[in-house]
Amino acid sequence: MVSDVHTPYRRILLTRMKFIGDIVLTTSLLRDLRAACPDAFIAFLGEKNAVALLEGNPFLDEIIPFDFSRGPFLEQLRVAFLLRRRKFDLVVDLFGNPRSALLSWISGAKTRVGPDRRGRGRLYTLRVSDDGVRRTAPEFHARTLAAAGIRVKPGKTEIYLTGEEKQAADAFLKENVRPEANRPLVCLHPGATWPAKKWPACRFAALADAIVNDLKGKVVIAAGPGDGESVSALVSHARVPVSVLPVLPLRALAALLSRCTLMVANDAGPMHIAVAVGTPTIGIFGPGEEDIWFPYDSADGHRALRKDVPCHPCHLDFCTRQGDGYMECMNLLSVDEVLHAIKSLLAR
Repeated sequence: MVSDVHTPYRRILLTRMKFIGDIVLTTSLLRDLRAACPDAFIAFLGEKNAVALLEGNPFLDEIIPFDFSRGPFLEQLRVAFLLRRRKFDLVVDLFGNPRSALLSWISGAKTRVGPDRRGRGRLYTLRVSDDGVRRTAPEFHARTLAAAGIRVKPGKTEIYLTGEEKQAADAFLKENVRPEANRPLVCLHPGATWPAKKWPACRFAALADAIVNDLKGKVVIAAGPGDGESVSALVSHARVPVSVLPVLPLRALAALLSRCTLMVANDAGPMHIAVAVGTPTIGIFGPGEEDIWFPYDSADGHRALRKDVPCHPCHLDFCTRQGDGYMECMNLLSVDEVLHAIKSLLAR
């Protein structure tokens, strides 16, 4: 529940500069933030493609995209001038990398909140240190806002789709997938930013076989720009027909995921998108920490799967173990375990 005392801030900037899932996770705070600051102008700064997912959010007044494809220096200059013109009185940096810290400082906001990290922490007027308490990502973000006197309680993540976007997704599926009302439509996402986060593609393929043969479902495969190898491996191992979605703009992907019965994904952006559009989601975790990065309610049909291994959490992008220990966290998770989780969610 939000505080009954409204804050004095009139122009607020939130920034979470990069990573699709991280930006989606910040949406869990926006409803309460608007309630705490009903008359404030609230803007959000982040990477261009990812912040497109915030379009249509009724709790934001402006989305400021940072286009990394234009060249970081020129784009940083453009955004810096824009932030100065907006005359923000509060900037809350939920990322805290050198660029977001510098832009927070350049904004000229009297109050600037960010993590207390060596060097760049001095660019904030209020620094949030690590107190050692284990929190979910949204709870960490809420603590950062609390440093500015804004107390919010994380809720559900939300992506707002238009009727036209949903209709376009329906038309695409009707033409290319032909879903049937009495058969579950399950989306699989075998990709991830880093190899250490990938459940083996051959197991995704075996899972697709079981969904079609045992559950009489249909399978679609979601792919990001760097997922071609994982998708090809899945398709080559699968014995059943699967429909591979093209690499889509994120809002089009979100609309398609909203039409699926269930999503099974590695710890990556599409996993968070599926949850935020209301699709029951199974997240497969290896080196990452599901208690931090999968803050989703099982009552809503969401489930994280992870096997305990001695090296968890390693936070590594590439597994460094040798022999039988290589990718043990992923290899221990069986197809039957994931299939059981699917059956349990479908039974709901």
